[in-house]
Amino acid sequence: MKMLTLLEVGNLGGLVVMIIGVIIVIALVVSLVITLIAKVIYEWNNDRKFTKKQFWQTMLISLLICGLISGFVCGGM
Repeated sequence: MKMLTLLEVGNLGGLVVMIIGVIIVIALVVSLVITLIAKVIYEWNNDRKFTKKQFWQTMLISLLICGLISGFVCGGM
């Protein structure tokens, strides 16, 4: 199997890797923002604490939903 480099001229493998990387980074940022909003709402008026486990679970669920949406948008039906 041929190794992919980011600056290939003849093949578009590097472009595909860069697009996938950008999609992953955007999904992580969106998931982080959604998780932080959920944390603020959860801790708004009560003495409840948003634990580390809840943070990562919310982040994972949000990331999975972002992955489903991006897969639908990029892959089509």
